[in-house]
Amino acid sequence: MRQKFDHPERRLVFEEMMLAMRQAEERLVRLEQAIRVAVPEWSLAEAVIGLMAMRGIDLISAASFLAEMGDLSRFPTPSELMANLGMVPSERSSGERIKRGPITKAGNRRARRLLVECAWAYRHPPRVGVTKQAKVAAAPRAVGEIAWKAQHRLYGRYRTLIRRGKLKNVAITAVARELAGFIWAVSREITVAGAAAT
Repeated sequence: MRQKFDHPERRLVFEEMMLAMRQAEERLVRLEQAIRVAVPEWSLAEAVIGLMAMRGIDLISAASFLAEMGDLSRFPTPSELMANLGMVPSERSSGERIKRGPITKAGNRRARRLLVECAWAYRHPPRVGVTKQAKVAAAPRAVGEIAWKAQHRLYGRYRTLIRRGKLKNVAITAVARELAGFIWAVSREITVAGAAAT
C-alpha cells in the first residue's frame, strides 16, 4: 500500500520519518545483540537467567534492572530492596497518629520504572507461554517454582486491589513492590545455588 500526499513536501517529511524509524529499529537490534553477547561474560549472568524465568521479564529488562541495582545479595531482606527502589509507602506520623501516603520514590528511578513496566504482565491469569518455557527450563528448578508462585500471588494481589476500587496504576505499583520481593528471592536462590556449586 502506497501513501498518497497532496504536496511533495509532505511526502518528503513522511519518507524522512520512515527512514528515521527504520534506523532506530536497526539500532535497537544492534544494541540487543550486543547485550546478548555481553551477558554470558558478566558476573551477574546467572542472576539474569534466573530473572528471565519471571513473567514480564526478558533479557533486556533483567540485564537493565541488574545493571541499575547491581548484586542484589547486598540487600539482607526484600524490604531493604523495596526501600532502595523507593517502593515503600511514605509516612507522616505525629504522636499516636500514623498516616501513610504514596510510595517514597526515593530510590533508583530507572529500576523502579522498569519494575512497574514488568508488573503489568501480572494482570493476566497465571500461565507459562511457549517462549517463556525455555527460559524457565534454563533457570534452576527452585527459581522456576518461585516464578510460578509469583504469578499466582501477584495476579491475586492485582485482582484484589482492583475489586477494592483501586486505580490500575496504584494496583500495578503495589504489584511491582511485591515483584521486587520475588526478584530478591530469585537472586538469593541463585546466590545459594552458586555457593553450593563451588
